[in-house]
Amino acid sequence: MKTFLTATAATAIMAGAAFAGGHSEIKIGVILGFTGPLESITPDMGAGAELAMAEVSESGALLGGATVTPVRGDSTCIDAAAATTAAERLVTSEGVNAIMGADCSGVTGAILSNVALPNGIVMISPSATSPGLSTAEDNGLFFRTAPSDARQGVVMTEVLMEEGINEVAVSYVNNDYGKGLADAFQAAFEAAGGKVTISAAHEDQKADYSAEVGALAAAGGQRLVVAGYVDGGGSGIVRSALDSGAFDTFHFPDGMLGQALVDNFGTEIDGSTGQNPGTDSPGAARYKELAGDAFDPTGPFSPESYDAAALIMLAMQAAGSAESGDFKDHVMDVANAPGEKIYPGELAKALEILANGGEVDYVGASAVELIGPGESAGNYRQYVIENGDYKTVKYR
Repeated sequence: MKTFLTATAATAIMAGAAFAGGHSEIKIGVILGFTGPLESITPDMGAGAELAMAEVSESGALLGGATVTPVRGDSTCIDAAAATTAAERLVTSEGVNAIMGADCSGVTGAILSNVALPNGIVMISPSATSPGLSTAEDNGLFFRTAPSDARQGVVMTEVLMEEGINEVAVSYVNNDYGKGLADAFQAAFEAAGGKVTISAAHEDQKADYSAEVGALAAAGGQRLVVAGYVDGGGSGIVRSALDSGAFDTFHFPDGMLGQALVDNFGTEIDGSTGQNPGTDSPGAARYKELAGDAFDPTGPFSPESYDAAALIMLAMQAAGSAESGDFKDHVMDVANAPGEKIYPGELAKALEILANGGEVDYVGASAVELIGPGESAGNYRQYVIENGDYKTVKYR
């Protein structure tokens, strides 16, 4: 590990010398589950982060004209060892200055503790939502533009109660994300007077979920809450429940949102409900215009990915350095008031303001407001499945 740290420090020193000359390349890791149970949504996330980097590079305004190069790594979403190896490669071989990611909570925690923390690398996750990350040891290096599932549990409760659903069964993926969300939801739901008939784990990527669905059906409930992954076991639970007649409507937290859900089930899940981090703020509209047809800017966690990358680069500018140890203390400053509000497409303006000693309040694509240990305060889009597609009900 001593060699690992020394190599990283040397990279930082050389980068600092290059900045003084006004020409350099800054590398930012983009670690997402490009394979695994969220692989259908990660392309739009990666594209969002890389759009922000391209915008900054083209401006020529970052640290005297530095360009920003994204370097991708595959977190797999579920394999902590593979995610750690990918992150180590980005730090040791590629010399990244920061990491945009990871995506799923378990692999994010593994990268934080095994790579980012010992090597002093800033991480900003756009989608890791486990409440456990709020108290993880991070030495001020870890942030997230997604809200904690402690907040999502409350929002889920509000949505279901307003739908007249006060008794549910819960199936959750057996990892940090699933367990954390299931526990947060159950606490909020029962505090509001609801009843959870059963809260049972499912393993991801199994071929057959008939036993799990049998137990859920025996417990009963007006609706089945599926806290899983759209490209993994979550969809397997839904298929088994539909085929057996155990449940015909579901409630889907953020890990289940994606085009694959409606592609797979269409009108079979009409009447089902759900929520995901999202906002109808002016920034969301500007982000959509900025992305154009290059990718789907309304995809799950794509706006949060643009914002995560943007915050990294704005914090660098505020610190006058691309060294994580220097800019980590500026992330909260550029994300929050006071300062001029900054929206997607305005990163060049923000960089100029910071270079001239001014302050910015980065609003971004997801109405960023970082609270507590550096996580989003949380805005959510509530939806219902109608005619085999998503229909937005409102924003919370």
